[in-house]
Amino acid sequence: MTFSRRAVSAAVLAGALMIPTALPASADPGTAGPGIVSPSVPGLNPFFTQQLEWGPCAEFARTDADRAAYADPRYDCAYLDVPLDYGDPGASTARIAMLRQKALDPSARIGSLFVDPGGPGGSGVAFLPSLAGVIGDGEVAQRFDLIGFDPRGVGVSEPAIDCSTTEEVDAERVDLDLDTSPEGVAQTEAEFQEFADRCAERVGLDVLENVGTRDVARDLRIAHQVVGDEKLTYVGYSYGTSIGAEFAEQFPTDVRALVLDGAVDPALGPVESRTTQARGFQRAFDNFAAFCVTQADCPLGTDVAAASAAVQELLTPLIEAPVPTADPARTLGYNDAITGLIQALYAESLWPPLLDGLTEVTRGDGTTLLILADIYYDRAPDGSYGNLLEAFPVISCMDGDRLTDRAVAREINATNLELAPFLDAGFGSSDVLELCSFWPVPPTSEPGPVQAPGLPTVLVASSTGDPATPYEDGVSLARQMSARLLTVDNDSHTVVLQGANACADETATRYLVDLTLPPADLTCAREAAQPR
Repeated sequence: MTFSRRAVSAAVLAGALMIPTALPASADPGTAGPGIVSPSVPGLNPFFTQQLEWGPCAEFARTDADRAAYADPRYDCAYLDVPLDYGDPGASTARIAMLRQKALDPSARIGSLFVDPGGPGGSGVAFLPSLAGVIGDGEVAQRFDLIGFDPRGVGVSEPAIDCSTTEEVDAERVDLDLDTSPEGVAQTEAEFQEFADRCAERVGLDVLENVGTRDVARDLRIAHQVVGDEKLTYVGYSYGTSIGAEFAEQFPTDVRALVLDGAVDPALGPVESRTTQARGFQRAFDNFAAFCVTQADCPLGTDVAAASAAVQELLTPLIEAPVPTADPARTLGYNDAITGLIQALYAESLWPPLLDGLTEVTRGDGTTLLILADIYYDRAPDGSYGNLLEAFPVISCMDGDRLTDRAVAREINATNLELAPFLDAGFGSSDVLELCSFWPVPPTSEPGPVQAPGLPTVLVASSTGDPATPYEDGVSLARQMSARLLTVDNDSHTVVLQGANACADETATRYLVDLTLPPADLTCAREAAQPR
């Protein structure tokens, strides 16, 4: 599963719908690019010459599922040391967690393939075994060491972004924040300020200042050289496309191959960057509704055009009266119901469980929608959480502009409600500012189109029905990077190398292995969705 999401309540989802981070525009590549992350810069040479200590992955596991997956002898793990602050590399050090599956045919090995699943905040360490399982023993696995990494601050990398306790996350999940009155807005913004203060206290300003995508790209340059690759080979999904494009801007001549799937458009303006997903998720919901109405006893009725109102009619009673679940200690409220709905819209293969979950709510049972919401929140069976939804806003706040104009905030909120009526609970638009408006440290990057002179032609993949990173974003990113665009007729968020479309998988494989790009304007036809 890939990620492109924002840690906010259901009320704020209507105003700022899980917008992926706008891609940072780097400074002049000749100064803020290779000149900063180079062995020739004083203090950086030890990072480029370090020897990795690959070993068992047990200490990298967070959940029982992790422990079972990482026990496979195909995998080994290591920490990569990088400067916490590239402006002062001799001060503090950060550690980047990496999990590797060695090339299955060492005699034919090309190098390493680095993979990021998205977010920001998604764990590449946790993602790699599932991706490797889908890739199997095909050419990509034969020819590359597959390396999943946790970007700085994420997952089991150190120091980690850890702003909230389990109890605080649980409380946030049930905090509705639906009141759009001045009093309600003030309360929501006070909670944002509290979160920002908590992060500053528990994580530290020195860490918060250095977790942006700008520095993740610098870490990747150290990583690919330490594992012995002169140039980077990389697959990035969703927000991972931001990492790849940022690397291309800073180090265009260090690129061997980039596959950017589920692209974030870095060139969008301040309003459009915060509303583009609303259109994509409404399209995904409408597609789900068209599927639902063909099933017996669809809980949304028989009219696709009326489905947005129907789903709110079904779920808004949960504001006042959450329903029980199979866990006697937990109920399903409105926030988690909306979150579970959105989680299922990421992949067409999740439509059947979404149908089941909505049907259960009509019977007073919230079990399936709560399970879907738990997946979104990265909640383990023991009730603990990963740091995905803490890392998301922290990293996002370092990568984007700051919204301080309440008139613009209301415009964004109203536009999102108009574009995505399936999320409109009927409380009207709000002028609530964003969490990043209260952030204690300034951003290290600004949105802007990609500029990467000297970059070889790379591959951008975009699915026609992608809800989180709409197809048009991929078209725009490919144009900015002068990349080859692969269009895939598909209703899920990201697609290549995931066993969802043979044409897309083969196209990406040929590029990664042979550097053979597809014909211009290649479209891969729709294939039946596979269960996930």
